[in-house]
Amino acid sequence: MTGLTPAGLDPSSGRDDRDDRPGSRAARMRMPLARQVVETVAVENGVCVRPMAMRRTNLDTGETEIIPVPCGATLASKCPTCAERARRLRMAQCKAGWHLDDEPLPDPDPPTDEAKTLAGFRADLETVRLDAERDGDAAGVAEIDELIGQVDEELNALGVRGKAAPDSRDRPRRVRSTRRRQDAPDLPRLPVDKRTVGRTFEATDGTTWRPSMFLTLTCDSYGRVTSEGTPVDPGSYDYRRAARDAIHFPKLIDRFWQNLRRAVGWDVQYFATLEPQRRLAPHLHAAIRGTVPRVLLRQVAAATYQQIWWPSCDRPVYDDTCLPVWDDTAARYLDPDTSRPLPTWDEAVDAIGDDDEPAHVVRFGPQLRADGVTANSANTGRMIGYLTKYLAKSLDACHAVTTDAQRRHVDRLADALRHEPCSPTCANWLRYGVQPRNPKPGLVPGRCRGKAHRRETLGFGGRRVLVSRRWSGKTLTDHKHDRVAFIREQLEALGQVATGPAATGTDPARTVWTLLRPGDPAAPRREHLLLQAVAQRHAWRAQLDAARAATAAGTATAGGLPGTGPPAVADAA
Repeated sequence: MTGLTPAGLDPSSGRDDRDDRPGSRAARMRMPLARQVVETVAVENGVCVRPMAMRRTNLDTGETEIIPVPCGATLASKCPTCAERARRLRMAQCKAGWHLDDEPLPDPDPPTDEAKTLAGFRADLETVRLDAERDGDAAGVAEIDELIGQVDEELNALGVRGKAAPDSRDRPRRVRSTRRRQDAPDLPRLPVDKRTVGRTFEATDGTTWRPSMFLTLTCDSYGRVTSEGTPVDPGSYDYRRAARDAIHFPKLIDRFWQNLRRAVGWDVQYFATLEPQRRLAPHLHAAIRGTVPRVLLRQVAAATYQQIWWPSCDRPVYDDTCLPVWDDTAARYLDPDTSRPLPTWDEAVDAIGDDDEPAHVVRFGPQLRADGVTANSANTGRMIGYLTKYLAKSLDACHAVTTDAQRRHVDRLADALRHEPCSPTCANWLRYGVQPRNPKPGLVPGRCRGKAHRRETLGFGGRRVLVSRRWSGKTLTDHKHDRVAFIREQLEALGQVATGPAATGTDPARTVWTLLRPGDPAAPRREHLLLQAVAQRHAWRAQLDAARAATAAGTATAGGLPGTGPPAVADAA
């Protein structure tokens, strides 16, 4: 019998037994699935591939209609269409606030006389509450608290934001010494002005411009790495410090902006995104409004640190074979050998002395880059795209992992993150003999559901996009409404009428939207929702093309140049 090679080739005949003969299994497997074809068409038409079925009910007529609503995912692995739409919205948000010439938010209006009267009454209630608390009158304290809540609601109804005095009596705030570390350089300190707009420069010819900056910050080194981001010596690479720096990196970023504002003397505004380096360390890119001297930026970055005053978690007290047990009666975890309750989180933190060292100190690395950008620069759009290029990907998918060394590097970091505490409520504290805050039965060290322990986050449990409050004077929802308003204006300019309950005269308050759950008998299959959404896009496109043709014909008749219509309308439709 003639032998076959591992590739399935018969040497005597030169024929491949796995060729795509008509009707063979290989030929059938090469045929695309109908569902994949529908999803591809949906992506090409800008339709969400994971739509949610929503039932819209008109309370006046009783008419119901099932409408596919985009899922709103921000990762391309879940929905490429929604992820790209979210990324472009972030690009618009970045552009809106980068090169502003005036303050984006006005000063708050002065309080009204009625609001000041209520605030005075609120102050009297505070004094009465302190007297009732001093006398041990629990019923009187509860009654006054209820009245205080009613006063706060009335203040909010008058247009006052927040509460006059947030209730923080249940958990006292712990204050650590603000004395700077001896190994950290000092920082200049200036009174912070309310100004958020940068400095204006003037040339000899009278030209004025107001530049901004593009800043890059990263973490410190944990060991030598190769060009592909893997450690030269995995045994000496400090994975524990890398994991802790990734978990607490958001706190370091907040402290950096605080120190920078105090050093420059004005309210620096930023739009920042986080991405991993090839060595998987957190990497921050930020668009800064205005300019800051590079020497001062390096000084602030070198002097910025964040101390983590947590209980010691360097050496485990328990292993996987002997873990603390839950006691239903005491609602606490007990030592498996002595049956003594573990110290609570607050008790463990209170046990940290003034002379003790913090559990961890997070610092920036020496790598820092700052580039100047002007509003009319050709690099502005490219830098905005560079800022947002990885927002549609999870952190572990930003860089391709193709070699075994890269896979082992990711596995080692994921294992270090698995056993590292991520928050006071993390189940990993049981491994170090500390009861987590707000304990509950079923906590197992190494199985915390916190976002920082997930492989796709690489330890970063915070938000991927960090925007200062006075960046553009608008929230992300405001930018969405601006885009909708722009599309409506363009459609009206083309002679089209926007559809929807508002355009048809239906009162939105008389319309109820209900999400259809997967088990609902009326919920259609996802493929039907995709086909419905694609057909709706085709109808919108046909209407838009017809409106453009009519507008172009009218312009040509009037003697003008034929117009093509705004591209943004075509993309939105």
